[in-house]
Amino acid sequence: MIKKQPIHINGDGETSRDFCYIENVVQANLLAATAVSKDAVNQIYNIGLGNRTSLKALFEILRTRLLPHYPHLQSCTPQYQDFRPGDVRHSVADITKAARHLGYAPSHRVEQGLDAALEWYRRYLG
Repeated sequence: MIKKQPIHINGDGETSRDFCYIENVVQANLLAATAVSKDAVNQIYNIGLGNRTSLKALFEILRTRLLPHYPHLQSCTPQYQDFRPGDVRHSVADITKAARHLGYAPSHRVEQGLDAALEWYRRYLG
């Protein structure tokens, strides 16, 4: 987007994923590393937000957050392509086990994670 290159979305943009900000993953790893309950150790956990964001929505969240700094994004639209063969239409992490055994509770939703990432970028690279 920033470099004025085409943004391609496979399918109609309604495909969704459980996008997870890195601080949520760090939180889960710290909780797992310090777990003392025998039910919590040596387990496999799904880590995510426990909700889905469509590719179309993710595009708009990114565009909206970048727009104040890159006015050319006012007219930016994605280019839709064919679905990828075998692609899963919707996926979402079941974080119930991590919440129950580790006390995992995501601290950053998609928008908050992107805000934090953009702030870091502006502070250290911008």
